[in-house]
Amino acid sequence: MLADILITILLIASTFYLTIVLLRFLLQLARADFYNPITQFVVKATNPPLRPLQRVIPGLGGFDGASLVLAVIIQGITFFLILVALNGGIPAINPITLLVWAVLNVLDLIVKIYFWSVIAVVVVSWIAPGSGHPAIQLVAQITEPVMRPVRNIMPSMGGLDLSPIIVFLILNVISVVIEHMKMAAGLGSIGLGM
Repeated sequence: MLADILITILLIASTFYLTIVLLRFLLQLARADFYNPITQFVVKATNPPLRPLQRVIPGLGGFDGASLVLAVIIQGITFFLILVALNGGIPAINPITLLVWAVLNVLDLIVKIYFWSVIAVVVVSWIAPGSGHPAIQLVAQITEPVMRPVRNIMPSMGGLDLSPIIVFLILNVISVVIEHMKMAAGLGSIGLGM
């Protein structure tokens, strides 16, 4: 029972911080507004562990590789600690397997962030179109890199934007592929519904 409680706390805390780290990556990728208060929080929350990594892994054209590496490290440590809790000691696991699990879970979380961000943008466009709230602006900026290519391909439907439907389909296909890859990598064997 204690192991289950520790694993639950570890999963919640690591997923929360991992989401913040991935938001930093996505915000930089989307070239979002740096002066947005939420962006400022994300930067301040992720700077301490990222600064040493950024010295070793420099960014290239808006692509912050250090944020992705940090996300994979956090996820790898989380999986290792979960296995320690489940086994009651240090597990005998191949580090490459742990790395593959971490990469797949990070990719899955990125897809989930995009999925829920697109839902938020669609709902807000119905409820409060043109809202100037910092969170709404930030979510719209995050989703723009995945929405823009679809909007460029799809013809205009008289003011009706159908691109979120196509983006949902693409994100769901990617999610299914990642889930199958996670099962093939044996991630389901540790008994976590991640």
